[in-house]
Amino acid sequence: MTTQKSAAVPEEPVVELGKPAEFEQRPHREIRLVMVGLVITMLLAMLDNLIVGTAMPTIVGELHGAEHMSWVVTSYTLATAASTPIWGKVGDLYGRKGSFLVSIAIFLLGSALSGLSQSMTQLIAFRAVQGLGAGGLMVGVMSIMGALVLPRDRGKYQGMFAAVMALATVGGPLIGGFITDHLNWRWTFYVNLPLGAIALAFIVVVLKLPKIRSNAKIDYFGALLLTVGIVSAVLVTTWGGHEYAWGSKQILGLGTLGLASLIGFCYVEQRVAEPIIPLSLFRNRNFTMVSIIGFIVGFAMFGAVTFLPTYQQIVQNASATNSGLLLMPMMFGMLVVSLVVGQAITKTGKYRIFPIIGTTVMAGGSLLLSTLAVDTKTFTSSCYMVVLGAGMGFLMQVTMLVAQNSVEMKDMGVASSSATLFRTIGGSFGVALFGTLYINRLNDTLKDAGMPAGGESTGSMSPETLKHMPPEAVAVLRHGIANGMHTVFLWGTVVSVVAIAASLFIREVKLRGGADAAEAKAEAALEGAV
Repeated sequence: MTTQKSAAVPEEPVVELGKPAEFEQRPHREIRLVMVGLVITMLLAMLDNLIVGTAMPTIVGELHGAEHMSWVVTSYTLATAASTPIWGKVGDLYGRKGSFLVSIAIFLLGSALSGLSQSMTQLIAFRAVQGLGAGGLMVGVMSIMGALVLPRDRGKYQGMFAAVMALATVGGPLIGGFITDHLNWRWTFYVNLPLGAIALAFIVVVLKLPKIRSNAKIDYFGALLLTVGIVSAVLVTTWGGHEYAWGSKQILGLGTLGLASLIGFCYVEQRVAEPIIPLSLFRNRNFTMVSIIGFIVGFAMFGAVTFLPTYQQIVQNASATNSGLLLMPMMFGMLVVSLVVGQAITKTGKYRIFPIIGTTVMAGGSLLLSTLAVDTKTFTSSCYMVVLGAGMGFLMQVTMLVAQNSVEMKDMGVASSSATLFRTIGGSFGVALFGTLYINRLNDTLKDAGMPAGGESTGSMSPETLKHMPPEAVAVLRHGIANGMHTVFLWGTVVSVVAIAASLFIREVKLRGGADAAEAKAEAALEGAV
């Protein structure tokens, strides 16, 4: 292929699956136009749960299904996690543009149906449809970016995605609250439709990728085993310690089913022509190490996002009205560092140092947050959050970049989906395990003070309920929450040390791009053989 020099959009060539595909750098104008659609799509993927979470009390009140409330989130999460690796493989086999458009369409269909729901049962089912499409959104964005932009130049565009993540985390709850208060909860789903239509238009008109001619078939049995394994793992971490005791037959049964399914999946994947996740990818040291780091980043990030607002609202008396703003220091640190790192990678082509710095800074941020106490000032805790966010900023895009640079073009979708999946599963495990540690430490503190543990004091406490409690009880509760935060972030530090160790094993393989492309290809092949 030859690089298109004019601003015109090139025709879509046809590529036979299995034949070597050379990278074709696109004109900057084309990339910028495609980026509009990709950024909007990522915004859809990031915003949805945050907006809906704010509206949930109103939704439950109107549809009369408080006992099923958790399933509105769980059905979406399960469908997203289970479909993520499948979308990546479908894109590699049959074309990334087509699979991406289909995933957007399914997401929008699920959004429209969710807004039309007349019962909690309908809402749960339609949220699963929405999650099925959402599994392909993030994978599609990352794999298409990997197909359009050389790794060496990808840092120029990373800042946009970091900005979208920060905007979604801070703005999602605010938008959800505004829509719920001034429009109707159904618009928390309908708002996706115009944004999705714009994204579809940009992708259809502007994006031109090679059409893949393939007679290969999806590994349906492997996909089924992987789906059962992922669903079981997510349900164990979602239900364990909440719906059912960790030692209950339900949790033990799910754990056994999940483990058996994943073992069966590994067995099947070594014997099929087109595995959903080629296990050979894990022979590449860099791919394996960034998968471990991505898992731990999800572990730390979702743990912080889940528990820090509780500490700030109840212990530090922060307003719950603009709760999304409580995480702004962490998002600010993540955004600024991600922008700087992206530009540095583009300029130097070097990246190995950034995971090492990032995991170290992330561990330092977790250690600082483990010192949170009842009398910690808001400014101090915000500074600690900046440190944690900065550590994540070194890692968020770099892990995806290294994963994509470690594989051939034909496996770009699998690499993107695997990186996304490990981060998602890490977040699920992080919230569940940190939640157990947090509640146990809080309950121990309450018991030591002679107060009843469990119930409202630990499960549904809010700043409003503090007004109706005796001052002595409030003081004990705040002390217990601070103790719980200490335990959560101390263990977060321990987990981050594992990420530091993994980062030290990453090798500096030159990023594909410019004059270094041939040499980088040779080094990547050598690295894959190690």
